[in-house]
Amino acid sequence: MDFNLTEDRQMLSDTVRRYLADQYDFDTRYGVLDAAPFHSPAKWAELSELGLIGAFVPEQQGGFGGTGFDITTIFEELGRGLCPEPMLAALMSARAAADCGATALVEELVTGGKRIALAVFEPNADSLALIRTSADKSGDHWVLNGRKSVVYGLPGTDGVLVSARLDEGLGLFLVENPETVDYAMIDGGGAGELILDSATAICLSENAVDIIESVLNAGRLALCAEAVGVMEVLVNMTVDYLKQRTQFGRPIASFQALQHRTVDMAIEMEQCRSITILAASKLGSDAEAKYIAMAKNLIGRAGTMIAEECIQLHGGIGMTWEYPGSHYAKRLMMIDHQLGDHYAQLHRVMES
Repeated sequence: MDFNLTEDRQMLSDTVRRYLADQYDFDTRYGVLDAAPFHSPAKWAELSELGLIGAFVPEQQGGFGGTGFDITTIFEELGRGLCPEPMLAALMSARAAADCGATALVEELVTGGKRIALAVFEPNADSLALIRTSADKSGDHWVLNGRKSVVYGLPGTDGVLVSARLDEGLGLFLVENPETVDYAMIDGGGAGELILDSATAICLSENAVDIIESVLNAGRLALCAEAVGVMEVLVNMTVDYLKQRTQFGRPIASFQALQHRTVDMAIEMEQCRSITILAASKLGSDAEAKYIAMAKNLIGRAGTMIAEECIQLHGGIGMTWEYPGSHYAKRLMMIDHQLGDHYAQLHRVMES
């Protein structure tokens, strides 16, 4: 089997990598971490112009990609660049809108004219079956009541796609100008709490369970690919540090015990890369949930191990705010907790 990128995807990968290297250095990242909306609207517009959001949506739905490998190609580069732009929210909201047949909305999202987030989970609801946000018909529009928690990419959005309970089933609704409580995430980027108090909404689908599950799987796949990109940079950064740091008159990279530890990390990283490729090949199939859950379970466990090892091998500098390695390690550990940690994914595998 050929694991190399196609020519088109290689061009996309190279474009994103060059842009992030030239236009989104760590000084830019530091500048957006502590101030709302916790990303750069100017850089977001430039990324949209590069066509990244369009690559998340199939051509027949208004985009020009939409496959698992289109998603992993972009997110692996975002991981390498440790980019805090709300691309995960863009991926999930664009695919959800496309699956609901909201063509005009998809066009606005793809061109960067509008940015929305996807709000699914609640403070006491970590699965679709437990969602209690309600949707009631009032005349010719819908009214939503409830609360959504840790909505990725929420600060500064033009609207939110919200999952809400109907009399029968689960629907997906668009809420414009939402009431939010925004905050920065500790690993970069923004999130927020969504307060729905008789909020007026537009119904995109009255039976959206399959759509939401599919969108969440795409988001989990994206996180797996991002983690692979983060791992690669962090492991290489650690190896370079070991070559430069001297002890007892020679580089500590020459110590066999440390070599064994770096080899273990490299093996885990390549296993994560392989299972992400497998999961990407299954996106859109009946088996996508199982394989994506398997990938995220492995990456959650391996990512934590690699992050901890890299920090320990660096010593004190690995814990400092000024050193980029600490930010990569933090992001790698937090990816495990997004859209269900490795324990939740293990249960998904057992249930499939």
